[in-house]
Amino acid sequence: MTQNSYIGRFAPSPSGPLHFGSLVAAVASYLQARSNQGKWLVRIEDIDPPRESKGAADSILRTLENFHLCWDDNVIYQSEHMDRYQQCLHQLYQQQQTYFCTCSRKAIKKVSPFYQGHCRHQRKQPSKDFSIRFYNPEPLTQFYDEHAGKLLFPLESFEHDFILKRKDGLFAYQLAVVVDDMDEAITEVVRGADLLDSTPRQIQLFQSFARTAPRYLHLPLVLGKDGDKLSKLTHAEPVDNAPANQQLFKALQFLQQSPPATLQKAPVNELLQWALSHWQPGLIPSIKSYR
Repeated sequence: MTQNSYIGRFAPSPSGPLHFGSLVAAVASYLQARSNQGKWLVRIEDIDPPRESKGAADSILRTLENFHLCWDDNVIYQSEHMDRYQQCLHQLYQQQQTYFCTCSRKAIKKVSPFYQGHCRHQRKQPSKDFSIRFYNPEPLTQFYDEHAGKLLFPLESFEHDFILKRKDGLFAYQLAVVVDDMDEAITEVVRGADLLDSTPRQIQLFQSFARTAPRYLHLPLVLGKDGDKLSKLTHAEPVDNAPANQQLFKALQFLQQSPPATLQKAPVNELLQWALSHWQPGLIPSIKSYR
């Protein structure tokens, strides 16, 4: 890979302060980008105001700075890209790859765990209460992960015609993230295994826009004592509640990079420099158990 041809990113949602699981993703994506002499971008995915926490975006950026995870270029805010998302949604409409859906979640759950394409042939815009779905008659059922290899997804395991714009008028994550990854020319996405099921959908959207999807490398999830993944929505403890060097050391241990015990109390910049010099993504634990 030529110098600076690699572009990675870290894209948290501002639903709360950065927790340890998010730190692991930030550290891994940062080290992967820097080890490839590439750019590391930060994007705040603030397209869902009801789930956002006031001040969380600034808090996340301050935390990244505390860990010496310095990003390139300006921070991107999805909330500033609504016109661009609408433009891309219109392109899909012109390509006859979207349709209007009036089904409620409650009605869908009565029939099946997933939406079954009831409104597929509804081309006329309803008068009210509709979402816009991606017309997906041939869903992608596999993709190659840079760490786990070939991953398969049974057809019955996910919703094929996924939502691009919600009934409340907000753009869905799947559309926004693909448009931004395209516009930022992201070459590899390093993120948690909780987004595995989103990847086939996003690859198909890239194909619909006649663009090459980035490579994907999914990380094992950090689980709490209850066995569930750490989450801002479940009030996972912020990483700022403990010294940054201790948290970074723990993150490298979780990624099985084996930092030497002599660095356990080293300054953050020294520990991060060691991690960059010794970064081995092949040592990251397997994600297969998370599927």
